[in-house]
Amino acid sequence: MENERRDFMGMALGACAAVGGVGALYAAKRTWDPLPSVKAAGFTTVDLSVAKPNELMVEKWRGKPIFILKKTAEMKANDRDIVIGSDRYHVSIGLCTHLGCIPAYKKDTKTFFCACHGGVFDASGINEPNLPPPSPLEIPPYKIAGTTLILGESGPEYKKMLDAGLTV
Repeated sequence: MENERRDFMGMALGACAAVGGVGALYAAKRTWDPLPSVKAAGFTTVDLSVAKPNELMVEKWRGKPIFILKKTAEMKANDRDIVIGSDRYHVSIGLCTHLGCIPAYKKDTKTFFCACHGGVFDASGINEPNLPPPSPLEIPPYKIAGTTLILGESGPEYKKMLDAGLTV
């Protein structure tokens, strides 16, 4: 009789410990999941129909500045441009590839200038030769839906750029 009671108490204690362990693992897993606010920050939509030629729009995506520039007819076309209808846009993460500074857009010269070290990028985000930036401005993953740009989602246009080695 005493052994049966001891066996029952041991199994009851083991069952409680197992339930507590499963609960602790579930709670730990929930802390690893991203918060809903972080998940929502994964995508940003931008209406490109309001963009004006040679005027820089700056949006925020995942805490980073995103440069959107509607190119004028005089600006050199580039394979890195996003084309919607007859309009061409430069879209990039607005952080210099040298030290992570935020370059300023100079409307008169149609260039991005990083004052920290004198880096210059053209209107397509390509670094000028013999200056500090080692590579062009990065293009974020995007998808086009009409005149709307969806940042954070890889559409066929972005995948084509990625395959061509035009972005990282």
